[in-house]
Amino acid sequence: MSALSMKIGPLPDRKTQKLAILLEPALAAELEGYARVHTEMHGRETTARVLVPQLLDIYLLSDTRFRKARKVLPASPSG
Repeated sequence: MSALSMKIGPLPDRKTQKLAILLEPALAAELEGYARVHTEMHGRETTARVLVPQLLDIYLLSDTRFRKARKVLPASPSG
């Protein structure tokens, strides 16, 4: 599988914060499948739990409308 690539490359070590989410069974199964493919392609075992933050990070970085809105909307009181 080395000729293929994924949006998420090898995972960096990061300090984390805990966030609990509920997923529909079909989405949970897709994430587990993604984790299996990622493990196979990168030779380092991973899980959906580890990949979800990376997926969210990539999504937020690629959402140009979000980045534009964040620049014009006032900051939240906590941020």
